[in-house]
Formats: sequence, C-alpha cells, structure tokens
Amino acid sequence: MNTRRKFIKTIGGATLATGLSSVNTIGSSQTNETIKVGLIGCNSMGWADLNSFLKNEGTECIALCDVDENVLRKRADEIQSKFGKRPKTFVKHEELLALNELKAVFVGTPDHWHCIHMVDACKAGKDVYVEKPIANSIYEANLMVQAAARYNRVVQVGQWQRSDPHWIAALEYLKTGNLGRIRQVKAWADVNYGRGFDVKPDTDTPSGVHYDRWLGPAPKRPFNENRFHGTFRYFWDYAGGLMTDWGVHMLDMVLAGMNVTDPISVAAIGGKLAFPDNAAETPDTLTTVYDFGEFSLIWEQFMAMGTSPYFEEQGLPGVAFIGENGILAINRSTWKVIPQTENGEFMTLTFPERKSNGSGLDEHTKNFLECIKTRKQPNCTIEMGRNAALVAHLGNMAYRTGKKIDWNAQTQESTDSEVNEFIKPQYRAPWVLPG
Repeated sequence: MNTRRKFIKTIGGATLATGLSSVNTIGSSQTNETIKVGLIGCNSMGWADLNSFLKNEGTECIALCDVDENVLRKRADEIQSKFGKRPKTFVKHEELLALNELKAVFVGTPDHWHCIHMVDACKAGKDVYVEKPIANSIYEANLMVQAAARYNRVVQVGQWQRSDPHWIAALEYLKTGNLGRIRQVKAWADVNYGRGFDVKPDTDTPSGVHYDRWLGPAPKRPFNENRFHGTFRYFWDYAGGLMTDWGVHMLDMVLAGMNVTDPISVAAIGGKLAFPDNAAETPDTLTTVYDFGEFSLIWEQFMAMGTSPYFEEQGLPGVAFIGENGILAINRSTWKVIPQTENGEFMTLTFPERKSNGSGLDEHTKNFLECIKTRKQPNCTIEMGRNAALVAHLGNMAYRTGKKIDWNAQTQESTDSEVNEFIKPQYRAPWVLPG
C-alpha cells in the first residue's frame, strides 16, 4: 500500500518537477534579459527546436546559418513574417558565432558537423542546444564533453524525452521497484518509412548550395541528392542510420531507466535485407545485443515494417523493461504495465494505460531557456548525450565489423584494433578535430 501511494503521488505530478534533471549550477545567477539565439542548420529538427524555443517570452532569434542559401532565405522570411524582424544570415558558422549579442545557438546540422559547431560555440562563449546524436563518432562525443566543461557552458542535448512528463512518469514507476528485478530491456524502431529510396546519379551542385562547406570534414564526393538534406542519415560519412537516429532516443531512455552508461560487450546481426539495391549504406534490418552485466539490452530495427511490440499503435519506436513481476512498455504515445501472473493472481498493480498529453520538445526547450538564465545543468546534459551516442555507435561498430565488441569503459577502447579504427574519425583537410 505504501508503494502504491508513492506511485500515485508520483504520477499525480508531485515528483515530476525534478524529473530526470540535475541541480548543479554553471557560473552566474539568473538574468531577466532577452535571450538572443541563433540557429546553425535550418532544416528539420533544427528548425523545430528553434520554433519551440521561441514560444517562450523573452526570446529572440537574431541569426541563422545554413550552407543552402535557398533554405536560409526561406527561414529568414518566416522569422520576419512571424516576429516582425529579420535575422542576420550567414553561410559560415564562424561569422554567426562572432556576434557579441548572441547568447546561445541551436545546432541542427548533419551529425558529422556537430562536434565542430558545438565546440566552436563553446569557445565563443555561447550556450548550446545540440541535436542528437551529439556526434558521428565516440571520440568526437568525448571531445564535446570536455569542451562543455572547459568553457563552462550550458549544453542541452536534443534527447527531449528527458523533459517529457510522459516518459518521466513511466520511469518513476520503474523506480518504485514494483516490477522486481529487471532482467532484460528491449528497445526498437520498427518504422513505416524506407521504401523507394532509389539510387540516383551524381549531378551538378544546385544553385545556392555551398556543397564543399556542407561536406566539411567528411570525404570529398560529387553532389548527390540522396546524400543531401534529410536522407544524409543513411550514409556512414555523415550519420549512422536508424541506430543513431531513433536509436539514440530510445537507448537514452534505457540508460535513464537502468542508471547505466557503457555496456560490457556488444554484438549485432542484420543488413540491407529488405532493400539490398537501394541507395542507403546503413542497414534496414538490425538486431543488436548489449551486455550490461545485471541485464541484457536488445535493440531491434526494421524499415518499412511498422510494427510496435506491446502496443496497438503501429510504427512507433519504444522501450520495454522486462521484470520479474511484469513489463513496463513505453512509446511516445502510451505507457502501460503488463503484469505477470502466478496462480491466477497479478504480481504487480494494474491500472489503465497512460497517454501522453503535451509537447516534450516544448518542455525541453523551455528547460534550456531556464538553464541559460539560472546556470543550472539542463535535463539532458552533454554527458547523457555522450552515453546514448556511445551505445548507438557501438552497435553500428559491431555490425560493420561483424565482431562481438568487448568494451573497456575506462580506456574508451575495445580489445580489437579493427574495431578501434571506428572510434576516431579522419577529417578532410583543411578541417581538423577540435583540440
């Protein structure tokens, strides 16, 4: 009964105020000034993040940066139409970061650019909201953790479930212990999309696109529409497919729920099994098994097959914590407990499914604004971003090498030299890894 009262109090909101966030502070005290921000990478989630942030009073976008001048003009027009003032526009992020009045930046560029943009922003004295995964390699992710600490910046990572009351309530239930010992966790992204990604020929670079700048530290290649804008995710030069896209979100919730960071070992099997001849390099089908010592984690991904284990909703990625007394299953729409039975009796409490209401992203960007002012640590710190990125990258590394990886959390290396070649990227000149 005491456990039940505690749970009811939790889901009623009494413990949601603190959620998964930290209370450590960074630097100075709260300020009432208008927080002026900029955006680097003006498509997709970068644009969504900025618009969510600007819902808050006392905020203003004064600068945009993108290597596609067509996108840049469109977004500047939209800001001017909505807020009455046109932001300054830049192709080079260094020029945006030189603005003295700029307090913080959002980084919504492709993954292979995140490290440079985030570290340069920290060096310039700006706070940063960086999209997930924080980097396209483990080495870059660790550099970014160091940069945030060295330059004493507030850094929020776009793993916004960390601020969502829906997910917070579900993980608070997990921590009541009602499920008993958790022996296995499953996470999945069985998505509806993925068909029709046909091979396309290389072409001339479209007018207004600074393509060499878009490539940045990635290898030199001719322009190809498939590799540009949103579908960059399916090429190893720039990203890691579903594993570092949806996977980072769901794996982050596993780490939060189980209070772990680095796995002991990882193995993976899969490939381009559904669409072997399409344009993607990354797998459309993958099963990855992680050993965390006290429990195992299974990651599953399917493209163009929108199943959703444990739920009626189809195509929604999710997480399931499997305990002695029942299963806690969560996705962005619903969370529920599936009790185990013994001798016809439920082994844990039952209650109706809980539905999400509200925007976790809006809560996350609001938390970023509050932390800019108060200098508290945000709900998703750069360390949390690093941990989720590391787990996702290890899964991809196991798939690409075809080997079981034994991982040393202290040295941040595997015992296999072939595996370790994937830890640190090779930047194309003149770009260099931040020092």
